[in-house]
Amino acid sequence: MKNIKALLAVFLLSLAFSAMAQVDFKYYPYELKLKHAFNLATMSRTTTPGVQVEITVDSVTGYGEASMPPYLGESVESVTAFLERIDPERLSDPFALEEIHAYMDSLAPGNRAAKAAVDIALHDLTGKLMGQPWYAIYGLDGERTPCTSFTISNDTPEELAKKIKESEPYSIIKVKMGVPGDRELIETIRRHTDKPVCVDVNQGWTSREEALDNINWLASRNVIFVEQPMDKTDIEGHKWLKEHSPIPIVADEAVQTSADIPALAEAYDGINIKLMKSGGLHEAYKMTVLAKALGLKVMIGCMTETSCAVSAAAQLAPMAEWVDLDGNLLIANDLFDGMTIAPDGRVTLTPTPGIGISKK
Repeated sequence: MKNIKALLAVFLLSLAFSAMAQVDFKYYPYELKLKHAFNLATMSRTTTPGVQVEITVDSVTGYGEASMPPYLGESVESVTAFLERIDPERLSDPFALEEIHAYMDSLAPGNRAAKAAVDIALHDLTGKLMGQPWYAIYGLDGERTPCTSFTISNDTPEELAKKIKESEPYSIIKVKMGVPGDRELIETIRRHTDKPVCVDVNQGWTSREEALDNINWLASRNVIFVEQPMDKTDIEGHKWLKEHSPIPIVADEAVQTSADIPALAEAYDGINIKLMKSGGLHEAYKMTVLAKALGLKVMIGCMTETSCAVSAAAQLAPMAEWVDLDGNLLIANDLFDGMTIAPDGRVTLTPTPGIGISKK
């Protein structure tokens, strides 16, 4: 019933905006500064480029964000070039999400981080206009959220000790593997704690035999699942690995939008949905529903982001088996207050209308 009322409110408010409300559309670059170097299988970085978006209609402002880690292939320049092409009048009915996404797709393919920034701002704006957070609009119970993992990447012994100390409030640790010394990283963590660990390989293992050997070793050390162990294009290899693995295999780089999901259903146990990959919350919700229908588990993840994009993704947390929403915890210059983490590590959604954020 709540969901029906919310949809009716969307319809009525959309009619009210059909008279072409005045739109103020702003965007500006904002570099995210990491608390620690982020070490992956393929590179290391201390900053992440980003672009902030603001859409104001009738004095109500929605905030959005594009975050561009290198593997996405987007940059501040490509995002701003795409945003420059948007006609603000096409955003005058912020409830017309399907039409706005079709319009953005007509401007250029890809550019999903840029489209996510607009999408997130529109969700924040429309939720504020309806006076509800989006998890409530979806008809979800904001109290039924999983615990988030806290990401640790390999580092010097001194820095690694600091990261493990920072992870103490969280019930699950996420570890980046697929680089030299990654087993030593797991052993180091196990000397400090026996809490569950999930492993993200970022396509770092080069064969199914290497992957299975590592997974069997990890399973004996309370690792609960492995994310993207091999090249994203190796669907047959992942299908074989799923059949032989004692723990779940989760797709990350292999899945971008809902169009990718059907082909992956037999090769993975679950998928990691991120707004910067999907193009925003609108597509991410569709992906979640489709994955569930195909029997896949869902992880809601994030890039290195402020509380803006992380809180937007968190609106789907009640639908997920796992969440990895610590991107805002890894940066030193967050622009927003938003979702928080309970003492047990559980994602805590705010009742703030929109995506649950306020600007600092």
